[in-house]
Amino acid sequence: MAVEEEGLRVFQSVRIKIGEAKNLPTYPGPNKMRDCYCTVNLDQEEVFRTKIVEKSLCPFYGEDFYCEIPRTFRHLSFYIFDRDVFRRDSIIGKVAIQKEDLQKYHNRDTWFQLQHVDADSEVQGKVHLELRLSEVITDTGVVCHKLATRVLECQGLPIVNGQCDPYATVTLAGPSRSEAKKTKVKKKTNNPHFDEVFYFEVTRPSSYNKKSQFDIEDVDEVDKMEIRVDLWNASNLKFGDEFLGELRLPLKFLRQSSSYEAWYFLQPRDNGNKSLKPDDLGSLRLNVVYTEDHVFSSDYYSPLRDLLLKSADVEPVSASAAHILGEVCREKQEAAIPLVRLFLHYGRIVPFISAIASAEVKRTQDPNTIFRGNSLTSKCIDETMKLAGMHYLQVTLKPIIDEICQVHKPCEIDPVKLKDGENLENNRENLRQYVDRIFTVITKSGVSCPTVMCDIFFSLRESAAKRFQGDPDVRYTAVSSFIFLRFFAPAILSPNLFQLTPHHPDPQTSRTLTLISKTIQTLGSLSKSKSANFKESYMATFYDYFNEQKYADAVKNFLDLISSSGRRDHKSIEQPILLKEGFMIKRAQGRKRFGMKNFKKRWFRLTNHEFTYQKSKGDHPLCSIPIENILAVERLEEESFKMKNMFQVIQPERRVLYIQANNCVEAKDWIDILTKVSQCNKKRLTVYHPSAYLNGHWLCCKATADNTPGCTPCTGGLPANIQLDIDGDRETERIYSLFNLYMPKLEKMQEACGSKSVYDGPEEEEYSTFIIDDPKETYKTLKLIIEGVGTLEQEHAQYKRDKFKKTKYGSQEHPIGDKSFQTYIRQQSEISAHSI
Repeated sequence: MAVEEEGLRVFQSVRIKIGEAKNLPTYPGPNKMRDCYCTVNLDQEEVFRTKIVEKSLCPFYGEDFYCEIPRTFRHLSFYIFDRDVFRRDSIIGKVAIQKEDLQKYHNRDTWFQLQHVDADSEVQGKVHLELRLSEVITDTGVVCHKLATRVLECQGLPIVNGQCDPYATVTLAGPSRSEAKKTKVKKKTNNPHFDEVFYFEVTRPSSYNKKSQFDIEDVDEVDKMEIRVDLWNASNLKFGDEFLGELRLPLKFLRQSSSYEAWYFLQPRDNGNKSLKPDDLGSLRLNVVYTEDHVFSSDYYSPLRDLLLKSADVEPVSASAAHILGEVCREKQEAAIPLVRLFLHYGRIVPFISAIASAEVKRTQDPNTIFRGNSLTSKCIDETMKLAGMHYLQVTLKPIIDEICQVHKPCEIDPVKLKDGENLENNRENLRQYVDRIFTVITKSGVSCPTVMCDIFFSLRESAAKRFQGDPDVRYTAVSSFIFLRFFAPAILSPNLFQLTPHHPDPQTSRTLTLISKTIQTLGSLSKSKSANFKESYMATFYDYFNEQKYADAVKNFLDLISSSGRRDHKSIEQPILLKEGFMIKRAQGRKRFGMKNFKKRWFRLTNHEFTYQKSKGDHPLCSIPIENILAVERLEEESFKMKNMFQVIQPERRVLYIQANNCVEAKDWIDILTKVSQCNKKRLTVYHPSAYLNGHWLCCKATADNTPGCTPCTGGLPANIQLDIDGDRETERIYSLFNLYMPKLEKMQEACGSKSVYDGPEEEEYSTFIIDDPKETYKTLKLIIEGVGTLEQEHAQYKRDKFKKTKYGSQEHPIGDKSFQTYIRQQSEISAHSI
């Protein structure tokens, strides 16, 4: 979800690898071990939770998490919890990275020391205040100074233990006095509107002889005073109200202006306690990739986008803009992700991959090493398979992967690793059955393989067969090196990375999947001496089960089917595809004439056929909504039920299902995928009610009839293709950012082209890393890239300058205390000074 600014969309996303924790403090009991999990939080809002690793002080998680960030935030935080069966889970420590510091750790494995967590430091949100210092002349002709403090509203306060009933205290404090006042409690909202004014007498009455001036004695007193605003959550617990954040403002700044109104970020409270050393709590290994793309309207990107899209037609392809991006990026994966998404969006992925694959095949000398390196070709095909083949994996592998994760059959075949009571032959048989079932389901799934993958495989097969005409198997190995080695085998090995399981499997299951993956990979490789592929003797022995010609024949038939042009009539898959599932809270729809419309926790399940909910996972559905009956999916305003992260699924006859997701990221995911899957419904609504129908009227437009048409236009249409919901302009902006980042390499590549053109001797070492087949054509393309990037860079700089002029520090968008905006102001000041 993009945040709209003037003529520009801002996208935020984060990709996180949660590695492991080390040296956590021991549990104060005889066992000393802990059962720990890690959460990912935007400020205080949890958006992801890892599995629990039991009985360890050095838990390994190995989990990946990606999300689009739908709101502003100040900190990306990670909390390590210790599970407690009988009480609330306890926090061991946290890592909090300020938003403006995320680039320091961009795409680097980093160990972070865990910090202590206390209620006084866990704050988020902002407060809107108005302060007015005025003189009051009494009836007796004396003057005193009064301070009016108006607390207007707060936004984004944290939700504590599932609820937020905030109030504010306002305190005027000085060396010799302290006077406090309190607002009313606002129930069930983390965006409270107070609009209450409090008056404080600042100075003692004095003779009215110095209008608008303080006596000398009073000036000293005022300079030492401060106004403090504390936000609290009214709690029913015996522990008392929870601190949400504070703001301290010295009164001396009001001497410059008698009235001041602004937004402020709430700050943590210094409780004066001395915390333990950070290393007492252990450390956490993380890899964080945060991106923020500022995307202009489509016409801004035309020159660069057109240059990229014609890459497949450039001769040689190494002189194309897309290939050059792969040459200058530090990692091929960096270039492959936006390139693949851009080419998929514009329907150019097959000719582009065909062109770069053909060029790579021509450079390959040994057919046994074809497509085995981490080249731009292999990374682009990997990314295409991930995007286009995700639901193909769901259909083929998910049912049996789920069974393996749930049943926990012993499958260890290494005699050294056998547990007490396990039988080696039984384990081999269990493993053999799993391998046989997975092999069968893969080799019979050719008809379900996505068209775009089949077209790419056809191109690979043709290029390889033409290059190595004396090798009859190369047409198979060129395809199997992707579909088996880089698609099915990795998905079996790490199902969580392919959305087949929510978390990294437990150690026993992970070991079983490793053994299955190794066997499937070898079966798919079609190499001559299979047993020799295994370093471990127990794997070579186990593989003897599969040394039959029928397995090789099945692989070849499967590879023939998925790499043959015009092989079949592409029909939709009849089997329902599970798209998303999980617990959420729903409000009764009023299907029964008599009954309370209360809120209940239910397990929701979405397939490409229907949207259902039941009491628990695996139960019979209590309600089923066919996809064709979903007329709109929209957010629900918080005021409706005083609950955050709510959305509505609108059905025929104005029936509405109100649902609350667990957090803002999950709410966005559900809204997006429900919208996409129902996008082609013929009776989709064009207008809706953003609030609920309560107490005889719609809260949004006040209409009294429950069948009144909506008062707000439905959100814009999205592509109906669930797998490939891509924003072409955003991907072009990402590519621009990469070119801009690696501009020194582009310039170095220009130098290399010049050197090659005029000097046909041994290459300089710094130039040898680039693939340059035609220096003149490559130089032309580089010149166009640098010009296009320079133009976009100027547009971004102008936009920042214009925004800088319009933006007020202390506004709702940039509250006082916004460090990222302060940094930006400093940078702009330096730029202005430099230009002067």
